[in-house]
Amino acid sequence: MEEPFDYVIGASMSLSGQILPLVGVALGAVGSFLVSSLNDRAQWRREQSVRWDGRRLDAYGEYIHAVKELAGRYQRIAAGRGLVAGPAPLELTAEVLAELGAAEARRSALGETCELLGDTDTNTASKTLNHCLWRLEHLARGVPTEVEQSWEQAYLEFRDAQRRYLECARASLGVTSPVNRDVAWPSAWRPVSRSSRTE
Repeated sequence: MEEPFDYVIGASMSLSGQILPLVGVALGAVGSFLVSSLNDRAQWRREQSVRWDGRRLDAYGEYIHAVKELAGRYQRIAAGRGLVAGPAPLELTAEVLAELGAAEARRSALGETCELLGDTDTNTASKTLNHCLWRLEHLARGVPTEVEQSWEQAYLEFRDAQRRYLECARASLGVTSPVNRDVAWPSAWRPVSRSSRTE
């Protein structure tokens, strides 16, 4: 009578001896699956971040180049009107107006791309930069505004807005260092202003 009892105890021990390793294997598989899933998700996020950062960099760069190109043309027109001393004055002809219109349309389209990809601070800085650019256009073309302003003052405000935009764009891309440090232009290298020139 004792033999069947011993056999049942042995069977019971054998079954529990098999269940514990199976539970261990199942827990290991679940743990491995979770770790693998988390790694895959983290890798996907990194790849997406790199992908969108690259597009954001391109959009920011193209936009600021378009703004700078327009500002340069407005400065040449302003020089042609005697508002500022500058190289290669530009006369406001129908051809120049058409070129400006095309350049402004390009700047506007690039600005919309930046709005899709940019963060709030960068997009806000681009709005301010646009306003300053349009102020330069109004001065260069002689469009009257409620408040008169000198070209020099308007251009300083434009440069400040441009610097602010670059700072925000860099922060958006994760570049945390300052754009640059102030470097004084030696006074001996500065052009003589019209008022101080001898005739």
